Amino acid sequence: MGFAQPDLPAVEPEHFLRQPLMERMRILSANWVEHGFGSPWMVHVIYIAKLIFCYALGAVVVATLTSDLPAFWHVSQWWNQPIVYQKAVLWTVLLEAIGVAGSWGPLAGKVKPMTGGILFWARPGTIRLRPWKWVPFTAGDRRTRVDVLLYVALLIAVAVPLLAPGAPSASLSAALPDNTSGLVSPMLLIAPMVLLMLMGLRDKTIFLGARGEQYLPALFFFAVLPFVDMIIALKLLIVVVWVGAGVSKFGKHFANVIPPMVSNSPLIPSKWFKRAHYRDFPHDLRPSHLAQVMAHVLGTTVEIIAPLTLLFSQNKMLTIAAAVLMVCFHLFIVSTFPLAVPLEWNVLFAYASVFLFVGFPAWDGYAVTDMSSPWLTAVIVAGLVFFPILGNLRPDKVSFLPSMRQYAGNWASATWAFAPGAEAKLNKVTRSAANTVDQFVTFGYEPEWAEVTMNAPIAWRCLHSQGRGLFSVLLKALPDIDSRTVREAEFVCNSLIGFNFGDGHLHNEDLIAAVQREAQFEPGELVVAWVESQAWGSSVQHYKLIDAATGVIERGTWKVADAVQTQPWLPDGPIATEITWSRDHRTSGTRV
Repeated sequence: MGFAQPDLPAVEPEHFLRQPLMERMRILSANWVEHGFGSPWMVHVIYIAKLIFCYALGAVVVATLTSDLPAFWHVSQWWNQPIVYQKAVLWTVLLEAIGVAGSWGPLAGKVKPMTGGILFWARPGTIRLRPWKWVPFTAGDRRTRVDVLLYVALLIAVAVPLLAPGAPSASLSAALPDNTSGLVSPMLLIAPMVLLMLMGLRDKTIFLGARGEQYLPALFFFAVLPFVDMIIALKLLIVVVWVGAGVSKFGKHFANVIPPMVSNSPLIPSKWFKRAHYRDFPHDLRPSHLAQVMAHVLGTTVEIIAPLTLLFSQNKMLTIAAAVLMVCFHLFIVSTFPLAVPLEWNVLFAYASVFLFVGFPAWDGYAVTDMSSPWLTAVIVAGLVFFPILGNLRPDKVSFLPSMRQYAGNWASATWAFAPGAEAKLNKVTRSAANTVDQFVTFGYEPEWAEVTMNAPIAWRCLHSQGRGLFSVLLKALPDIDSRTVREAEFVCNSLIGFNFGDGHLHNEDLIAAVQREAQFEPGELVVAWVESQAWGSSVQHYKLIDAATGVIERGTWKVADAVQTQPWLPDGPIATEITWSRDHRTSGTRV
């Protein structure tokens, strides 16, 4: 891999693209083991530069300059200032809402332009996805000028408290008499909270893009709680995020996440170490024992035990050790450059680990039992765990983000299969980016290599459990699959709505119907296999087969155990699927 040159697979493009689909998946899944996405070092340097200078340094400079604090290089004088944490959250919300934080750049399927977000969300006529059809005044699937005004108003409303000086707080002064910088004025937080909720009711893309499921509760705590209660509530919030994510990783999916994450890390040059995460490279690419340990000891166990230790520990050394462990946990995720590239989120959580639990430790009056009322504690905990519990029991009702299934491998996902030449019809859709394959060509790739590169994300999907089920459905439904153009739905979604974070709810039949209004695919030209996350207590995942022109044509299930036991390229054929409904009234039953 060169600094500016991608690490392309060792194939002859024209010959490779003539191979059957699953043979291509075999070649590229093995290639992913050693090379990951193969992005040039330049791409990773751009991400790190953005993370350091635009995000971290930018947040500190803005917070210190606007809060009467010493210059940013005097770290010891600002790291534990409450207003710095508040403004770090606001800075993160602003960058996420603009679209220059998570789901940004080539690793998220945005090559040219590298930014989605604002280029789509501030443009009338682009696709708008409402979360619930029953909410009044939300009909339609295109942004109006009113939607654009709401969005711009949200950005301004977040920027105002970010740039405003701190306001005096009696509760802060009572707890920290020497503090002179104050807190963000609660009155200035009302507008961003109201606008974020209004926006969320009309447009779930922007709400999720701004990470409203995590930052809206934080803004609420900033605005309504006295200082000590605020700190404790923020601790509860971050612990629910950590533990919720840890609990979601129990099951059969998560072990399949670690190997391709490690393989994609540019900081792990050792091919031997990457291969060690698979049982028998290149013949058996299921997770090895090492990957299982990484997943469920260094991953799941740490993500549950360390946060609970931080929340309840009264021991200084134990608390510091747990905080350091969580900082390392988030830095490891950053080092792997996951395809949604949530780097800013991980840095904020690393900082929060130190700020909340070391800066305001339990033994100094910031334990859960120090909250002003046990009833308040109960209400906050109930509110924080409501959507994670509902979303895991009924994943069809709640996005995987409020469900706290980050990195769990248990995701709603999809694969799009275009008839030859039909992908070009997406160019009729009002948007601010071309198809991803064309973005690679504009960036400088030869067309054949751009196509090979676009096969890599679907090979990555095959390394995960749901990919094997999705391809099984497509192989059974489409006899001409080898001649079709097959795309990872997240990359398609990014070019259509400017954002995706691994949430299949953003590219379900609602998006497909919105695309169809302009693209006008003929029956059979675009067929999508879509699957919902596995619910707690279930052994199956529920899929849909969707024809863009005619709607859902089949529903069914597959057993998760079958998906995780086979190889990414399905050498023994598709896994068994159970058809539960079919539009052409075929008999329900197992399709082998």
